[in-house]
Amino acid sequence: MTDRHRPLTGAFFAVVAAAAVALLAGCSGGGPSSEDEGAGGEGPAVIAPEGPGEDARTLSPEEAREAGGEGVEPTASDFAFMRMMIDHHEQALEMTDLAEEHARAEGVGSLAERIAGAQGPEIDVMEAWLTRNAGHEADQGHQEHDPSTMPGMATPEQLAELGAARGEEFDALFLDLMITHHEGAVSMATQALAGVGDVLVEQLASEVITSQTAEIGRMEDLRPEGAGE
Repeated sequence: MTDRHRPLTGAFFAVVAAAAVALLAGCSGGGPSSEDEGAGGEGPAVIAPEGPGEDARTLSPEEAREAGGEGVEPTASDFAFMRMMIDHHEQALEMTDLAEEHARAEGVGSLAERIAGAQGPEIDVMEAWLTRNAGHEADQGHQEHDPSTMPGMATPEQLAELGAARGEEFDALFLDLMITHHEGAVSMATQALAGVGDVLVEQLASEVITSQTAEIGRMEDLRPEGAGE
């Protein structure tokens, strides 16, 4: 599945709203027009998305700064988590793309669609956050990482095996690999919370723990009886 711009659900709407604040604050060019200025001429008002079926709300400049975590210094742990989680999510999208083509069970296909619909937009938010905080990262020194060493990552051989599998064999292997992948993401997010500095990183890490733990439960239920033991 290649569409990374599906609707978001749950607590992550707060993260997307804050990311939109950051992008508007960091990417606007020139002076604000009178229409865009908030009360007192402090800056542009921001439209923040709400949950499904709810009307968007307008944030004042002060509320926007608070939502975006302005003034909070990102830590080295924040940068490491965001960069590593982008790679982690991108591999999950590789697997969900294969599920779109080869999954047999309806439950497996719909779960893969759900995973892609959540993790694609999360990648967009993480990339926007890194762009916004590029200066802070330059001050701290960019640290490279090896995606293959991250917990839960499938090996090239496992991805090739998944790509060659069909039917029930594909479904079983997809669930095995994705459960392990999710467990790795939860572990990374839990570790990130121990050294978090930025409110957006904290929100994202918490959302990863909550949503992916729930999805692990769903995948366990989809496994054939006795599989994975």
